Formats: sequence, structure tokens, C-alpha cells
Amino acid sequence: MFKINTLQAIVVNYIIAFSFGVFTSDISMSVAEVPKQPWFIGAFCLGFLFISIFNVMGITAQKNGLSVASVAGKMSVVIPIIFGIIVYNESVGVVKVVGILLALIAVYLSSAKNDNSPVKFKNLLFPLLLFVGSGVLDTALKYVETNSVSETNVPLFLATIFGCAFVLGSLLIVIQIVRGKLKFQWKNVLGGIALGIPNYYSMEFLLKAFKTDIESSTLFTINNVGIVILTTVFALLFFQEKLIKKNWVGISLAVISIILVTFGS
Repeated sequence: MFKINTLQAIVVNYIIAFSFGVFTSDISMSVAEVPKQPWFIGAFCLGFLFISIFNVMGITAQKNGLSVASVAGKMSVVIPIIFGIIVYNESVGVVKVVGILLALIAVYLSSAKNDNSPVKFKNLLFPLLLFVGSGVLDTALKYVETNSVSETNVPLFLATIFGCAFVLGSLLIVIQIVRGKLKFQWKNVLGGIALGIPNYYSMEFLLKAFKTDIESSTLFTINNVGIVILTTVFALLFFQEKLIKKNWVGISLAVISIILVTFGS
């Protein structure tokens, strides 16, 4: 609809999110001190995952649709849930296991492009990459936050993640410039700004929620079901995206699975 260049918008989004992290941090620290922090290596790796997963998400949305990209990304919640159960001894039961299995089925059905034919592997490739990548990203975020980041360091930690993602994304843009494939447009900057502000604060609220006594599996599921529902509604209302029966079943199972995982804790 708006034909915004995904990579350009994502890179702008990261510099905006980086700026919010720097300006909202109460800690005064020089640039030279940042690499010495216990969470720096984790933040750098997360920055790499951020730019990689956002690009995969953009490709998935273009090839499979916005709703499919949202479901594939957010159903990856099963990965940090399993990690939490194994590493942090979070609660597990029959209901939660059923919810995890339904989530996997939901990813498959939401990737269907035709009601009368099976899903082909080429149509599943990017949703599966997004599923695994997003799950690893959420798991790593929780792990680094739990082991290295204090509550006062959250804004600076996020700023470092977004800053690293911005640098890595900028390198990709430079490569496009060298290859003559880049066409700068102001609408990409505006799109990045619109994405950067909610992106930063959604991450900050999630990290601060980790500091509470609520299990990470519950927090991830509540966060993800909200995004799945809102993204689907947004796609239907503003992009006139049409979903086939398998997609509706997949999205319905996604919501049910998240509810089961939440209340099965």
C-alpha cells in the first residue's frame, strides 16, 4: 500500500529507538565504558538478531502476508517457554503442553496460501525461519536480562541493542548503495520513526515486566497474543488482506494455544 522500503525503515527505526534509550537513561556513562558492561556482548548479539529477524519478517510479510508473519513470529513463544521450563523450572502441565502443540499447528495452517492444496515447503521456509529466529531472540533477551541487566540499566541496555542493530543495518544499506540498488525516499524515514517509538517502549515495558514475579512464559504469551490479534485486525482493516479458511483456523488455534499456555502455568 505505502511501498515502504523495509530495510531503510528498519534502520531508521533503530536509530530512533536508540535515541529514546539514551535520553531516558538515568545513568551517565561514556561510550568507552559501554563495551566493559557485563551485558554488552549479549546486547551486540541481540542487535544482530534484531536486524536479521526484522528482515526475515519483512520478506515473510511480502511473500506470505502480514498476518502470517505476525503469527509465525509470535507463535515462536513456545521456544522461550520451553527454555523457561528447563532452565528456570517454571511450571508445566498437560494444558501447557497442549497449548505448545497447538501453537506449532497454528504456524503451519496460517502459512497456507490455498484452501484446496497443501502448504508447500517454499511457502513455509520464511515463516519457519521467522519462527525459530524470533524464539531464539526472545530466549536470549530473557537470559541476558536475567543474568546481567539491573532495572536501572534497562534503557542503556536497550539503547546498546538498538545502536548495534542500527550499525549493522547501515552496513547493509551501504552494500545496497554500492550495488546501485538503493533509492532514498522520505516516506521510509517517516515509516521508521513511526515504528521506532512504539518499538522502544514495548521492549522497555517487557524487560521491566521480567523483573516482576510473573513467569516469563505468562508474560510472553500475553504480549504475543495481543500483537497477533492487533496485527491481524490492522491487516484486515487497512491493507484489505484476505485470509483463507486455513489461515482463520490457524489464527484461532494461535489464540487458543496462547490462552492454554497462560492458564496452564
